[in-house]
Amino acid sequence: MFVLVVVLYFLLACGIAGLLLFPAVREIVYLTLIKQRQQIGIQVQSWRDRRSRSTKSFSQNLYASRLSSWQFIKRHYLALLAGTAVVLIPPLIALTLSSKTMLGSYDDSGQVVNQQIAALLEGEQLVPPPPLPPEVFTTQEVAQVRPMLDTASRNWQALDADFTQRLLMTFKLMKEKYGYDMVIIEGYRSPERQNALAQMGGSVTNAKAFQSYHQYGLAADSAFMRSGKLVITEKDPWAMRGYQLYGEVAESVGLTWGGRWKMMDLGHVEFRKPGVMKR
Repeated sequence: MFVLVVVLYFLLACGIAGLLLFPAVREIVYLTLIKQRQQIGIQVQSWRDRRSRSTKSFSQNLYASRLSSWQFIKRHYLALLAGTAVVLIPPLIALTLSSKTMLGSYDDSGQVVNQQIAALLEGEQLVPPPPLPPEVFTTQEVAQVRPMLDTASRNWQALDADFTQRLLMTFKLMKEKYGYDMVIIEGYRSPERQNALAQMGGSVTNAKAFQSYHQYGLAADSAFMRSGKLVITEKDPWAMRGYQLYGEVAESVGLTWGGRWKMMDLGHVEFRKPGVMKR
């Protein structure tokens, strides 16, 4: 159907272009119409008398018309070629683009991502891991990088159910694809705790109470476990590589990664549900 429309458009455009660009064409068409009208009138009035001669007259007229057209083409062939090119190129481009669209430009770069999201939406319910011992989060190395972590909430039940499944899927993919064991180091955060962290300065957080998705159970900070120890520092090349992969995987399941912010928060992800918080 599309090809037929293109062909009809081409024929119509050629006719219109010829009438607009070449006065000789307009004259020929005009004279031809007048001549045909006169001939029809004459043939109607004397059809019985000229039956035997009608065939010969028609052949002569047809030959004269062909001769005139051929002479016109020979005189104006360059202009006709240019006009044809102008009229023909747009439909050909449109047909080519349409063909590519109809055939499909297959790109499997997002195939894995789509399958992951589909698995989430189809109801694959992942189960949160058991809690780690409190001393994992209270070592001197951890306290230097992340203050007040010993009092942070790591209760999965306090998080939004949709966000929980996306975060668990992220952890699962990080383990299966890249070999990183991940743990949540802080999930839900009370307004009081948010304000207390904000008072510690911009190096910790700029968000005050109810300015963070943590207060809505839609954000979490995570880190890596290696040889039974929590690894948070970005100075560790292994951890830095893990954060980059973590951001890619988290975004692939619909989460927002803090590593793309002006003040980067590499371990932070959040699920921005519409209407929850205005920014």
